[in-house]
Amino acid sequence: MDDKTVGEFWDENAEVWTMLSRMGANVYRDHFNTPAFLSILPETKGLTGLDIGCGEGTDTRNLARLDAKMTGVDISKNFIRYAREAEEEEPLGIRYETASASALPFPDSSFDFASATMSLMDMPEPVKALKETFRVLKSGGFLQFSIIHPCFDTPLKKWVDNEKGEHIAMQVGDYFGKTDGQIEEWIFQFAPPELRERLRKFRTPRFHRTLSGWFDAIADAGFVVERVHEPTASDETIERFPHLADTRIISHFLIIRCRKPR
Repeated sequence: MDDKTVGEFWDENAEVWTMLSRMGANVYRDHFNTPAFLSILPETKGLTGLDIGCGEGTDTRNLARLDAKMTGVDISKNFIRYAREAEEEEPLGIRYETASASALPFPDSSFDFASATMSLMDMPEPVKALKETFRVLKSGGFLQFSIIHPCFDTPLKKWVDNEKGEHIAMQVGDYFGKTDGQIEEWIFQFAPPELRERLRKFRTPRFHRTLSGWFDAIADAGFVVERVHEPTASDETIERFPHLADTRIISHFLIIRCRKPR
């Protein structure tokens, strides 16, 4: 599967994804992943940043509110359209472009930092994306990205429950199996039930890679790893969203910061 085909799937998903996200249904992102991502982000005030796989622009806007001068790119033209509409409604000085992360339309050394929240894992060629990111970063610039944790998002996985129906562990298998564009159908579990029943589910291509595969790709691109974070939800977040208690059982997400050497 190539970038063009992946983009077609995300164009198909964009309308429902954007609607539900802006209704607050993307709970794992808004109340867990993004706060964890921002908690380890270095100072970005006054810096030029590139958000890779920006989707409808929520996290791009979060970074712009930290006074970074942001550009967002996504393979889906529909996502970029929704991101631009949000920029028109609340101008934050963000520029959005439709582009593949494997062929970024920017000169060398264009940005002080780059971010990629939950996007690299859905790309058919993340090695190219990492090398392109390295190219467009200035010397000493950093990339911080989040992905689904590859040790737990394996081709075979199943929750183990106790007699009360509560999750206590997860079975994982086929960790070394290659997944090249397998289509998964799903929808946000926190979407209102009446919408979950009638809306078309997302169809997302997945590309499973091992943990060592990710770190090798980072090294091959020329980056030096600076920080690794496996977040868990706070007590306050779990009290508000009890389902997020399963973030204390396994690591759902992996956040990595790496830097282009000077």
